[in-house]
Amino acid sequence: MTNTKQREQLAVTSPFNGDVINTIPMQNLDDANAMLASANALFRNKTAWLAHHERAAILKKLAGLVEDEGEQFALLIAQEGGKPIMDARVEVARAIGGILLAVKELSHVMRGEEVPMGHTAASIGRTAHTSYEPIGVVVAISAFNHPLNLIVHQVVPAIAVGCPVIVKPSHITPLNCKRFIELVHAAGLPEAWCQICVCDNEVAEVLVTSPDIGFFSFIGSAKVGWWLKSKLAPGVRCALEHGGVAPVIIDQTANLTKTIPSLLKGGFYHAGQVCVSVQRIFVHASLIESVAKQLADGAEKLIVGDPTNDHTEVGPLILTKEVDRVEAWVNEAVNTGASLLMGGQRLSDTTYAPTVLLNPPAKAKVSSMEVFGPVICLYAYTDISDAIAAANSLDFSFQAAVYTSDLRIANYCIKQLDATAVMVNDHTAFRVDWMPFAGRKHSGYGIGGIGYTMHDMVQLKMAIVNDLG
Repeated sequence: MTNTKQREQLAVTSPFNGDVINTIPMQNLDDANAMLASANALFRNKTAWLAHHERAAILKKLAGLVEDEGEQFALLIAQEGGKPIMDARVEVARAIGGILLAVKELSHVMRGEEVPMGHTAASIGRTAHTSYEPIGVVVAISAFNHPLNLIVHQVVPAIAVGCPVIVKPSHITPLNCKRFIELVHAAGLPEAWCQICVCDNEVAEVLVTSPDIGFFSFIGSAKVGWWLKSKLAPGVRCALEHGGVAPVIIDQTANLTKTIPSLLKGGFYHAGQVCVSVQRIFVHASLIESVAKQLADGAEKLIVGDPTNDHTEVGPLILTKEVDRVEAWVNEAVNTGASLLMGGQRLSDTTYAPTVLLNPPAKAKVSSMEVFGPVICLYAYTDISDAIAAANSLDFSFQAAVYTSDLRIANYCIKQLDATAVMVNDHTAFRVDWMPFAGRKHSGYGIGGIGYTMHDMVQLKMAIVNDLG
């Protein structure tokens, strides 16, 4: 068991050059248990609950504080997470919008309704109405790839509906979370309502498996997420967001002038380290040569390098071992029959060239598992039903896309693709923060999105009053 008397120091380093950005203390088992105790005591003391207007005011102030530090957050995202700063600035804007969205959703999520009585003799003389209460203490475990906006999606809904929350950021990218929680407290939320626990997996498991929590939010690998779900105490609800192996279908009527730039963004955004990144592209045989050449040419032109540089389009992979893994997967595909159209090599210990593969075998890892790297795969088809079957063949199912000018094909793909969202003439990594966002099968459990998460974090209560006394 973790030594509860010793507080370790965590050195947070740049994934691009390995420089130490900052060193912060980690929380130990004693800290975690103290956090659970304070959060649970706060939730049990209903007289201490913050009113709707108080929570809304805190979140509005928080949005302003984050906006004031927007450029600092963007730089920190680029430094600790490796996301190009041009995209990091977009993440900050989304985070601010997400905070304000929670305020807007609050009046809808917490709104009850009258339940009609008097329809039967037994219900005469009674009135009834519903209301919503916070579900309890929330424990959130987050991922590295959106180190600010994922925290917003897990923490802000809890604050909005009145749940005490303990968040464990990725140990690779904890600095955005740390600063964000500091601003949460600066905005007026008492510290016990929102606590950060930078800890090892053993301590995190204690948080997750506690019978004193009401909700568990997880963003990360399927292997870890499903295992933690199996260890939840009875009655604890959860939401799991895992990865996908996103399929795209291009039919012969697609407008390639618009399709190619869209696919390059969807496939190589954040070096492919996105759970809905474009990975498997099924192209009608009449277009395969043109699509292959244009994607390869486009990939070659992408600027790979220092994520803090304004011109960088593709940054590093989060760890050097991930470069090793992606390199091994691409080599396996090429050695078993795939044609390497572009890339296929490491550019440094931390970066990998944007890579385009043609017709890798169906059993190759790049065809059957989430690459989570800058690799896209092309496959030719003649019958769209075969493309649909291949797209649906895996145990992972998240977002999918179709590029077409034919409305019949668009509607056919929307109906036939096994996905929670089907984008028409847009890439699979498209997302706005008010839409439902979820994986099917091995890709997740529950529905994300600011308002949807707020619904998950409340529980219904009904009051029935007998007017006959």
